[in-house]
Amino acid sequence: MDDASATAPSAVAHSTIPDAPGVTPAQRGLGYFVHLFTASGVVFAFLAAAEVCKAQPDPRLVFLYLAIQCLIDALDGPMARAVHIKKSAPRIDGRTIDDIVDYLTFTFVPLLLVWKMGWLPAPAGLFVAPAMVASLFGFSNIAAKDEHGGFFLGFPSYWNIVAVYAGVWFNLYGPSVGAVVILALTVLTVLPVRFIYPNLAPRPWKMPVMIGALVWTLILAWMIWRNLRVDAWVMWVSLTYPAFYVVASIALAKKTERGDAEKQR
Repeated sequence: MDDASATAPSAVAHSTIPDAPGVTPAQRGLGYFVHLFTASGVVFAFLAAAEVCKAQPDPRLVFLYLAIQCLIDALDGPMARAVHIKKSAPRIDGRTIDDIVDYLTFTFVPLLLVWKMGWLPAPAGLFVAPAMVASLFGFSNIAAKDEHGGFFLGFPSYWNIVAVYAGVWFNLYGPSVGAVVILALTVLTVLPVRFIYPNLAPRPWKMPVMIGALVWTLILAWMIWRNLRVDAWVMWVSLTYPAFYVVASIALAKKTERGDAEKQR
């Protein structure tokens, strides 16, 4: 008997996860509905990619589809907790679905758009491909999300936001600025630097981080609606929040490190 046949029964036995006791059909149905809701994000990834593949893609439509998926991503977590997803639908790993869809919509499609629109110096693939690879390592890093401390480890692959600025910078200054930023963020993606996890930021950081993010999102939406053609001062004002986010991340990370060091004494 070879090794494969020897391990097959054990693998099959462990691949079957029993339903949690006491879960009603209605609760199970709600659990799988939430998984379906999470998976529906891939539809908008497809619509965005299909737009990118057109001869003359409209970046505004691409960002609209990506924004809809961001909304799904923001809602599915609270929904999953509300229906106790690990008990009501344990056979499906919602985090795996979430990571796949997030990689497509936060990394692959936005960077594909940057490449297709020619917003980077040629050959643009030299900048885009490393960012895609680095993000794969980021998504697969089991320590990427420090939910207890409220941090991401490494640049959290906000390439959908970077894509917006790449288009704005191209229209204002040409392709070089976007290339430099993408290279820098690619390196930061795989470095052990901490960035605030907005939804889990501790007080008193959480309120300014969330309010600032809302205002910033409105400015980004306006820049997209203007087809990424805005005055330079608008772009610089919009960068106020990312600058605050980085400074707050550094300050909170240092404070956390000091607290951890004191606990170890």
